[in-house]
Amino acid sequence: MKPSNSFPFDTTISVKNESSLQVLSQTWHKSGSCPKGTIPIRRISRQELLRATSLEHFGREGPRTSSIVNSTNDKSSGNNGSKIQVFPLPNHSAAYLFTKGYDFVGARGVINVWNPRVDSPDEYTTAQIWIKNGPNDGFESIEAGWMMDAYQKTGCINLICSGFVQINPRYDLGGPIQPTSQERGKQYELQIQIYQLPETRKWWLVYGEDEVIGYWPYEIFNHLQRKSRIVQWGGDVYSKNIKGVKPHTTTAMGSGNYAYGLWGSACFIDRLRIVDYNNLTKYPTWVSSNAEEPNCYTALKYQESPAIEPVFYFGGPGGGLFCP
Repeated sequence: MKPSNSFPFDTTISVKNESSLQVLSQTWHKSGSCPKGTIPIRRISRQELLRATSLEHFGREGPRTSSIVNSTNDKSSGNNGSKIQVFPLPNHSAAYLFTKGYDFVGARGVINVWNPRVDSPDEYTTAQIWIKNGPNDGFESIEAGWMMDAYQKTGCINLICSGFVQINPRYDLGGPIQPTSQERGKQYELQIQIYQLPETRKWWLVYGEDEVIGYWPYEIFNHLQRKSRIVQWGGDVYSKNIKGVKPHTTTAMGSGNYAYGLWGSACFIDRLRIVDYNNLTKYPTWVSSNAEEPNCYTALKYQESPAIEPVFYFGGPGGGLFCP
């Protein structure tokens, strides 16, 4: 089962001077492949179950019920100066580039892959794409990218709980990937696409240009059955020791370096695209960047010249000299 059509990556955009490698390998590939009609599913260890606060919470993401949705943590503004709701969450610190509209049916980006430090088993750090929709008092979110450590609270991730339907036999969701980028060395990337086809309303996840991983059925959503109104690209750290709690976690975001380090130092996402309701794939008309804790994790939209598209850099070390 595959989507009837796809939205391939653009090949006409200006390419940055540096080059990165599109490589995705998982350790289990050394042992063979899955038979036709089956998919790889990561085995859950006893130690992982014991780390969870309860079996009901195992494999689930940080809290998705936000008590600070309308707080001053959300300083994002629209192109006319109006307030834009991007739903900040408790115990989450994000640095992101975002756009808002009323007819998004897809998004994509090329995500730089790193192996950042994570403080403890109940924390995680991720680089990803968000597709969001919902009223001001709540929202739904589809997210895809790479992550260090495991979600363990509420909301579903990978195949541990029901929701996402995998059809690809080659990749294990939740399994380790390799290789990862090195500072001032080789850089590695993941091409991620999420899009919805109107005839089935499934939200498809695609790796690279045409490697279909699976889909989210529209029936599991209330606010994302037909389209989204917010797309974000960037990083997110989950910890109880953020946003005023001291000492601040030292879980890193991105590469662990601040955004102004640029290529080879900071984590980046480039070739940013949205798909509108007319199935047109394009760079967003309007974008803005935001960091919820700018002393800890930073966000930077960087454009080297008018002939080269902007690249979004983000990340930071977390707690330390500038982030007490």
